[in-house]
Order: sequence, then structure tokens, then C-alpha cells
Amino acid sequence: MATKKTSPTLRLERKFWQNGDKVIVGIDEVGRGSWAGPVTVGALVAPNEHLGGVRDSKLLTENERNAAAIRIRSWARAYGVGHASHNECDELGMTAALRLAAERALAQIVQAGFAIDRIILDGKHNYLGLSVPVHTVIKGDQTVLSVAAASVIAKVTRDQIMVEEAQHFPHYSFESNRGYPAPAHRCALEGYGPSAIHRRSWIFMDNLLWPSLKFERQPTLF
Repeated sequence: MATKKTSPTLRLERKFWQNGDKVIVGIDEVGRGSWAGPVTVGALVAPNEHLGGVRDSKLLTENERNAAAIRIRSWARAYGVGHASHNECDELGMTAALRLAAERALAQIVQAGFAIDRIILDGKHNYLGLSVPVHTVIKGDQTVLSVAAASVIAKVTRDQIMVEEAQHFPHYSFESNRGYPAPAHRCALEGYGPSAIHRRSWIFMDNLLWPSLKFERQPTLF
């Protein structure tokens, strides 16, 4: 089992560099299991220099993630963060929403002038559907540095979105749960119904007392 002491490396990236790939992109997603907000994909091109202190975003505290994200952005050759909205998650289904978010993240890398030779994707399922070679790695965010770094910038970016949304939807405690399942979140759903940024395709939404209710964003007071 991975621990906070587990350090992802550039071992896999170096293997592909030695085989002739020049631009290798690590990809990871966050928000797949959330009840609200976007699903977010991070994509990152690592340089041929190790960066210490980077872990799978789930193994870092919030302060550690925020500090790591600053260092990662300075270290990376290029990175992108793409989102698929709650509506797109509902309308397209999660696999297609992840693909769309990844395309948006990868477009930022291409716009920065990089021609992608290979992608290292966290997990065992290739949801990208691209002509570029894709190498899937189970728990890649714990072992592959470019993937771990992508997971950190994706997580930090999405968390900030949900903290901002919490100002508009104070009942749901998005500032602490980031839209993920939590007792207080479930109680708010039972009491207030889904907000404007909840994903309506989750099966339990059908059992809420008022599944059609939509809370609109409230204006901030500052």
C-alpha cells in the first residue's frame, strides 16, 4: 500500500524518452466521484529532472498540495487543466465527459507549442480515444511523477472552483467537501434539494423529495 513516503519517479518517462519519445504527457483526473461541480483533468509535460515532495494529490494535505502546485508549475515544461461541467457530465456520461476535459487540457499543451508523442494515463481504462499512443498505469498517480504532478494541479484547481461555488451555495459545505459525498452534504440535499451545479444523473437524485428544484447562484456581498 502506498504511503506519504512513497515517491513517484521519472522511471517510466525515462524509458519512453530512451525509446525516442520526446514529449510525454502525464494525465490524471479529479472529481469523477463528486456529486456536484465539474470533472477535471490535469495534463503535464515533465522535464528530465526529478522534483521532490510531489505525491498523489490524495496523499497530501491541502497546504502541502497548494505548496506543491506552485513548485510544479515552475518545474513543468508545460501543463494544462481542462474541465467538463456538471451539465456535460449529465448529458454526455462520465467517460465522454472525461474525454472532453482531457481534450481541453491537452489543447493547452499543444497551444504552448508541444507535439505530443505519448500519454501516460492514470488507471486501467483508456478513455481518451486519441491516435497518440496511450500507456495506462494503475495507481500511476502514486508511481509516475508526471501523473502525480498532474493530479496535484488538477486537484488544486478544482478545489478552488468548489470553494468559490460555496459562496453561492452555502447550504452544501462545498468549501469542505468539494462536492464529494459527505454526511453534511447528503443532509443538505435531503433538506434543500440539488443546487444548480449538482449532477442530476446520479441515481440517488431520483429519490430526493424535490429532484427538480434548482437553486441559482446568489450574488456575493463583496
